[in-house]
Amino acid sequence: MRIEHIAMYADDLNAAKEFFVKYLGAAANEGYHNKNTNFKSFFLTFEDGARLEIMNKPQMEHVDKKVNQTGYIHIAFSVGSKEKVDELTEKLCADGYDVLSGPRTTGDGYYESCVVGIEKNQIEITV
Repeated sequence: MRIEHIAMYADDLNAAKEFFVKYLGAAANEGYHNKNTNFKSFFLTFEDGARLEIMNKPQMEHVDKKVNQTGYIHIAFSVGSKEKVDELTEKLCADGYDVLSGPRTTGDGYYESCVVGIEKNQIEITV
């Protein structure tokens, strides 16, 4: 068994798509639009085949996102080396995204950073 894809709603679908394309190397499909419900989505495919569906529809409920809450909390991306973790973290920070932690080696041996990415969603960057 494998996870087929993960999905997230976004207020600004195009900005979310561009975030994942620019910083994490995603390839986006042409998008989908259901004209009856005004549901819109893009599937983003990453180098190893993992997929993220970003979606938007009218009347989405907005809740405050907390760093420590129950449920899904972050998406982790392996970039291949400590140097690439450092570089991407620096680039995101320079572009105005908040770094929550790192880059650092965690107690369980991961080299990572955690950044508040697009629409306050946490992105973990690891080797």
